[in-house]
Amino acid sequence: MAFTNKDLRKAGLKVTLPRIKILELLENAEHHHMSAEDVYRALAEQGEDVGLATVYRVLTQFEQAGIVERHNFENNLSVFEIVQDEHHDHLVCDVCGKIMEFHNHTIEEEQHKVAEQFNFKLSGHSLVLYGVCDSPECQKASEN
Repeated sequence: MAFTNKDLRKAGLKVTLPRIKILELLENAEHHHMSAEDVYRALAEQGEDVGLATVYRVLTQFEQAGIVERHNFENNLSVFEIVQDEHHDHLVCDVCGKIMEFHNHTIEEEQHKVAEQFNFKLSGHSLVLYGVCDSPECQKASEN
């Protein structure tokens, strides 16, 4: 989902250079999940003069406006990703922290069945699976 300057204004946010740069960075990120520090480092590498406090403030504003979603995984690190049209869940590597997305219709259906069983109206859900990714370094580290 690509956001435009119009979307920023519609969310009640002024179109500023830091907001545009952060939004572009998140939309074009190879790994969809970035911490505020990741965003700050990437902006610095691009030669952008945006402070860490500004990055935190903009990400919080984007979250409140429904542009990004914040995830707090067990490693106590908050990561942000652009809100997507289709819900997905996550796999998180305990060793390197790599985050992978997946969508499974069967899991989604079963979660809705459980909610119905308990006469529970879902407003949302989050499923995070923790383990060790297939990287040789992580596999080796998990054996020790």
